[in-house]
Amino acid sequence: MGLETVIGRTGRDARGSELSRRTKSSVDRMRVWDRRSQPNQSAYRSMSKAFDEIKTIAAKLSVGEAAIERAAYIYRKAIEKHLTRGRSIDQLSAAALYAACRDLQIPRSLKDVAAAGNISKKDLSRSYRILVTQLDIRMPVEDPIRSVPKIGSAIGVSPQTMRRAQEILRMAEERGISAGKDPMGLAGAALYIASNLEGEGKSQPKVAKAAEVTEVTVRNLYKALKSGLKL
Repeated sequence: MGLETVIGRTGRDARGSELSRRTKSSVDRMRVWDRRSQPNQSAYRSMSKAFDEIKTIAAKLSVGEAAIERAAYIYRKAIEKHLTRGRSIDQLSAAALYAACRDLQIPRSLKDVAAAGNISKKDLSRSYRILVTQLDIRMPVEDPIRSVPKIGSAIGVSPQTMRRAQEILRMAEERGISAGKDPMGLAGAALYIASNLEGEGKSQPKVAKAAEVTEVTVRNLYKALKSGLKL
């Protein structure tokens, strides 16, 4: 994760044999350049604390090593750009992990990450915008199909209903109905339709809460999907 390495001064290899004069000279040069390349102690402590925080939040969110490594990379770039000065390590760590999840299309919402990092959504959103803007991170368009299992589990629908919602979203994408629309809202609207088609009848307020969008968003997108797909 970019933390320091240590080149020892024993003058012996892994088997305990003494190094040749030429090898010792080479190792001495590497040791000098390694020392010069290390961040200062303050930056090192900052990175170490940030990476521990990233790992802690990632564990709470059940995201894998790929997201942790990507978040660590983003945080290191923030240090290089001097974005960490005067800003909370906890907030920037959470923001880096949220950015990593968005970049890797791992369905974790702003609310999920804020709760796991024990910070407010407002602070997380502000720190995330700083990272994305200042580091020029281009996020991929979020796929609403990936959000269906998360929202579906929250509202308690069957796997069959989730699959039906995903089919609706695929049809909407093929016909250009979903272009430019809120991904979480689309996933919620598709689940609302699917739950009614499958006889599970989940309410719009319940779906909207699970999707973290307004009831108006779900209602408007429901109407767009129903009309566009002639459901």
